[in-house]
Order: sequence, then C-alpha cells, then structure tokens
Amino acid sequence: MRTSRVMWVALLSVMFLSVSVWAADELDLKDVKCVLNPKSAAKASTGVDYKGKKVFFCCNNCSSKFEKEPATYAVAANAQLVKTKQAKQVKCPISGHDVDKDQKAKVDGIDVFFCCGNCQGKVAKAEGKEQMEIVFSDKSFKKGFEIVKSEKK
Repeated sequence: MRTSRVMWVALLSVMFLSVSVWAADELDLKDVKCVLNPKSAAKASTGVDYKGKKVFFCCNNCSSKFEKEPATYAVAANAQLVKTKQAKQVKCPISGHDVDKDQKAKVDGIDVFFCCGNCQGKVAKAEGKEQMEIVFSDKSFKKGFEIVKSEKK
C-alpha cells in the first residue's frame, strides 16, 4: 500500500514538473523588465492576465498595483506584450495603415515599423516616455498590434 502511494506521489510530481517546464519554455523573459519598475527583471512567477495574455513584474507588490490600476500602466504593459511575442505588429501604430519595412524605429528595444517617413519621423524625434506613449498607448496598440492567438496543443 505504501509503495503505491509513493509511486502516485512520484508520478504526480513528474507531471507537475513537466507542465512547469513546458510553461516556462513558452515565454522568454531574459531581457524583459518589470512593467512598474523597469530597472528590475520580470519574473515568470508574477504573471498577471492582461488582454488575454500575461504581463510580468519583479515582485508581487508590483503585480498587485497593476491589477488595481491596469490603465495607468497600459503603455509599458502593451510594450511588454510585444517584447514577449504575445502580441505582434500588423499595421502602423500611428495611422493604422500597412507598414513600409524601410520606415522603422527602435522603441524600448523593439523594432517598430511605420507606414511612412512622417510617422517614423514623429517617433524618431520623440524620446523616452513620449516615444513609448506614441507607439504603445492603448489607442496606438489597437491600430498597430494584435494579440497572438495561442496554438492549441
């Protein structure tokens, strides 16, 4: 009787570890920073549901703050969705038109493409928070990005 209980515990442990490893492999958080504290690394254990995907934080305090006021941190959260490949660019985030691959700018380490030199120039002239707001505000995110649909396994 004791042997079968030990075997069940061992089997369940292996199944749990397998699921944990599979889930951890799905997203690469190597260079991803906390949505609220961009000087700290994001941790997989702090994921919070956002737009049908997950955003990550350095600690549970940050994730709790985000859950209370997600709109306040939408720009950083939207950028993190793109950085973690949970969202992808499909149009110009300023105009909503098709992109020209020759018109691009790096925003928060992400290559972002634009429809024309005017849109690209607007972002290139901006810096820091203003640049992030232009590209990753909820309004721009709706125009230029879409959530990547999960593959069913």
